Amino acid sequence: MRLIVIGQAPFGRDCLQALLDRGEDVVGAVTVPDVPGAKKPNPFKELAVERRLPLIQPRTLKGPEVLEWVRDKKPDLFVLVFVTQYMGKEVIEAARFGGINYHPSLLPKYRGGSAIAWALIHGELETGVTIHYIDDGVDTGDIILQESVPIAPDETTASLYFNKLYPLGVKLVPEAIRLIREGTAPRIPQDPRVASFQPALKPEHTGIDWRQTARAVHNLIRGASPVPGAGTRWQGKNLTLVESAPVGEDTWEKPKRTPGEVLELSEEGFTVQTGLGRILVKRVQSKEAGKMAAADFAKSYGLKPGDVLESILPWP
Repeated sequence: MRLIVIGQAPFGRDCLQALLDRGEDVVGAVTVPDVPGAKKPNPFKELAVERRLPLIQPRTLKGPEVLEWVRDKKPDLFVLVFVTQYMGKEVIEAARFGGINYHPSLLPKYRGGSAIAWALIHGELETGVTIHYIDDGVDTGDIILQESVPIAPDETTASLYFNKLYPLGVKLVPEAIRLIREGTAPRIPQDPRVASFQPALKPEHTGIDWRQTARAVHNLIRGASPVPGAGTRWQGKNLTLVESAPVGEDTWEKPKRTPGEVLELSEEGFTVQTGLGRILVKRVQSKEAGKMAAADFAKSYGLKPGDVLESILPWP
């Protein structure tokens, strides 16, 4: 089949490389415009240029110039790998089989651009990768392939993506294309009764409410890592908590101390009271200190037992 691959970042590059390695007929590549002064190159673009693929970098995937370029290539299928723009319906229909998309969740749960983070924040024990057809909705198209992975208690958004969901996606994208080419690809409608959509994760979603349980606070911290970070305040200044672990979960009792109160310091970091249970903060980040071990931060900036970290509300 004649493929147009749309993507960016290392994931887009690796998917494009996998398709080229398998001898797929890639007749065009589409990526985002160059960022003036960017320190890092676009690896997807670098590979497309290296392999001399026809390449465009439009600001939108809905414009007439994109439609004209696409029609000239006569594609059978669009392959979306790390795409942050919406394709126009007319553009989608220019390919014989439309398009397919990689999404890092078990659709129809966790539609949207921050699917991995929200799964962690909500304490899910598994997630996965879905390859689905695209339509004019947000991650609503029929499912072709889906595979699940377990979520470990200490995984962050970054580690879950790079260690599990990234390589799984590179494997499943070519498999979905094979099924479509052979005429055996299923079209499994998504069940709207169990669908969920979450917004792109922003700082206003990741303020810590110390009245929550230790597990809920820990899930927020790891879901918001590396960006935008889970925030609290100390001495009137913002403090981002980067790495943590719940402690004493087997002996949880209603707190006798104020939620947010620093209980003790150790070589591992500092322990904070929550609404139920305690949490060990291992790494922090601040405007003044940058990112550093929590124990070093406490020593350098005078954080001590009895200090109270403030909640930042509302919390989702």
